Amino acid sequence: MNAQPRLPHPIDLEKLEKLAEVAVKVGLNLAEGQDLVMTAPIEAQPLTRLISRYAYQAGAGVVTTLFNDPQATLERFEHGHDASFDKAANWLYEGMGQAFANGAARLAIAGDDPMLLAAQDADKVARANRAMSTAYKPALEKIAGFDINWNIVSYPTLAWARTVFPGDPDGMAVAKLAKAIFAASRVDQPDPVGAWREHNDNLHARSAWLNAKRFSALRYTGPGTDLTIGLADEHEWSGGASMAKNGIICNPNIPTEEVFTTPHRLRVEGHVSSTKPLSHQGTLIDDIRVEFSEGRVVKASAAKGESVLNKVLDTDEGARRLGEVALVPHSSPISASGILFYNTLFDENASCHIALGQCYSKCFLNGDKLSPDEIAARGGNASLIHIDWMIGSDKIDIDGIDAAGNATPVMRGGEWAE
Repeated sequence: MNAQPRLPHPIDLEKLEKLAEVAVKVGLNLAEGQDLVMTAPIEAQPLTRLISRYAYQAGAGVVTTLFNDPQATLERFEHGHDASFDKAANWLYEGMGQAFANGAARLAIAGDDPMLLAAQDADKVARANRAMSTAYKPALEKIAGFDINWNIVSYPTLAWARTVFPGDPDGMAVAKLAKAIFAASRVDQPDPVGAWREHNDNLHARSAWLNAKRFSALRYTGPGTDLTIGLADEHEWSGGASMAKNGIICNPNIPTEEVFTTPHRLRVEGHVSSTKPLSHQGTLIDDIRVEFSEGRVVKASAAKGESVLNKVLDTDEGARRLGEVALVPHSSPISASGILFYNTLFDENASCHIALGQCYSKCFLNGDKLSPDEIAARGGNASLIHIDWMIGSDKIDIDGIDAAGNATPVMRGGEWAE
């Protein structure tokens, strides 16, 4: 019998190894002796094992990996008793929070099926998300407060690839998604670590320009959008690599194309429309339209996933207010790829975006020294959630408004004005 020709692996394993190296050396900048807590889809084991290797080579203490299984999640929605959806693994998230308090780093591998829960009962999805968000608070506070070095990278799972490239055979879809992830993560270049160094320098320059301007607000105009976002008092723009409170410089998001800061939770007025779908906890929310008054969402609709959107907004008082505003040029590499990833980590880096919910304390002058009450006094928002959604396009103009009311062009047609 003639041997069958061996088909090529759909994922370039050499570049996957480079992604693991970048995650540890650039994303986390893991310190010798530091523990690592990693979460990942169960399908991402090839990447988690490579990351574990590089982490231990860097001198990690203990690497602990927690896997999520999409089929087990569906079993809960199919067979779980009603009371199940108001519960979460509090003990697990308390343990993660304790690990971070003791100095552990955090790494999340994204790659979940964007449509996993699309056919499930919206009320159960919302209740399960609320219970998880409440339980996760001890860990989220350490991440949102930038107490620790943390990072997110992605793995091309089959379900995700099928969503992004629905007309392609499975192997081709995974290969195309993997190639896109590697390009966006800069691991398709000869020196990925050096490429990230140069990219961080560019993001830092943009942040420095915005910080020098000291705008009090941003004004967005375009189709379906007339929005003024007041910026928090003593806000600070950030982008690329930055120092966590533990003294470690890390790149939280790989990829990243954004510079971002904290809006004032009480000073957002007007209306805005989304320019890309939002994939949230396995549900697709599309064509979002919201109206703000005194910083609060007072009206919201969506062509798809509206019931989930409204339940998200009802998570807590802070869920209807903004915790982040981010600027991304329309010509960013992820936007230029023309791919809709159905994954916020990627899609937010193709477009200017805002986030409902929790703010980042790092986006204040001397933010590492501020208490929660001091952050709130400067306009920072608090919530159990932090959900980014995209509002930028090549038809959106943005002006910076100074304290005297003067306008300076920041973006025109989705591109930096200068």
